[in-house]
Amino acid sequence: MSSTVETETEIRPFHFEIPEEQIDDLRRRIAATRWPSKELVPDRSQGVQLATLQELARYWAADYDWRKAEAKLNALPQFTTEIDGVEIHFIHVKSAHENALPLIMTHGWPGSVVELLETVGPLTDPTAHGGSAEDAFHLVLPSLPGYGFSGEPVEVGWDLGRTARAWAELIRRLGYTRYVAQGGDVGAGVTDAMGRQAPEGLIGIHTNLLVPALSGTMPTDTDEERAAAAQIATFGQSGNGYFIEMATRPQTIGYALLDSPVALAAWMLDHDTDAYYKIARAFVDGQPSGNLTRDNVLDNITAYWLTGTGASAARSYWEAYGPDAPAAGREPLPPPPIPVGFTTFPGEIWRTPRSWVEAGYPNVTYFNKVDKGGHFAAWEEPELFSTEVQAAFRPLR
Repeated sequence: MSSTVETETEIRPFHFEIPEEQIDDLRRRIAATRWPSKELVPDRSQGVQLATLQELARYWAADYDWRKAEAKLNALPQFTTEIDGVEIHFIHVKSAHENALPLIMTHGWPGSVVELLETVGPLTDPTAHGGSAEDAFHLVLPSLPGYGFSGEPVEVGWDLGRTARAWAELIRRLGYTRYVAQGGDVGAGVTDAMGRQAPEGLIGIHTNLLVPALSGTMPTDTDEERAAAAQIATFGQSGNGYFIEMATRPQTIGYALLDSPVALAAWMLDHDTDAYYKIARAFVDGQPSGNLTRDNVLDNITAYWLTGTGASAARSYWEAYGPDAPAAGREPLPPPPIPVGFTTFPGEIWRTPRSWVEAGYPNVTYFNKVDKGGHFAAWEEPELFSTEVQAAFRPLR
């Protein structure tokens, strides 16, 4: 038998280069957009504002250069491997520092590996960013199934737990026997599931979105707890339209997401209030918040468009949270038996009290409140975010 025959467990190099005609088609579709009339309110309470989206579309069609994003991605070591029937894309950057700790870090929605790229330097080469060599990581950044450069699942059942098991298999294939995991948004759900499954070699997790608060009642005894509960209630009343649609009817919104780039952009911008206004200021006023620049935001949206993954990414919410999904009603696994770290950022959907983290996880070894950053913390404040991840896992080295 030839030694070059591919096996299901083979890890293959990955390079992404989109044909120019697809870029031209994107610009034509933007130019052909049929615009609605202006919203009838002075804020985002009716959705993404016309001025924001028109300026985004103008910049996207006239000034934005996808090739820069493509070059940034292709400058990193990228690979694919088939796990449980799905082709999984991942970035794998090994640190040059001795005794670096392997870290698998998972993005969320409406993000992708693009939102994590600026953390690669601080996490793998901390000495070049004012840090210590003892805080270095070997970094693994996978694309969630159905997102970006990973393949789409062709069957139901790819819930958070199945993705968590796939990540443990990915780490095993890379040869790591001792590692940690981090995640935000959907990635927090995957990381939480990894902690509960406690696969061999996983020694700790860190998240920046408290998954237990999404499905369980949290204490409301203090002012801080009541404030957090009020923020969650506001989100449930007026901010989670995208969540409900994707958790119940992802296929319906998928037609618009695959057909119109402006519809895709609007859908991806209409997330939490803090992030929306920061992105709106970047486009309308030219005032980005940290790393949430016009180009970086469009790098992420364009990656979704060029890979045609708007619908398949939406289905991940149906799998994780939908009442008709195989995972619906399934009892959660016991809390993680391994150390758990948590960082709360001020612009998150809710500001998580330490008491809530301890109510959800009995083995909290790190908790910190920081003074800037929001839901896309790794994207907006990559240096601060990286410092938090390093601090959370420092006792486990």
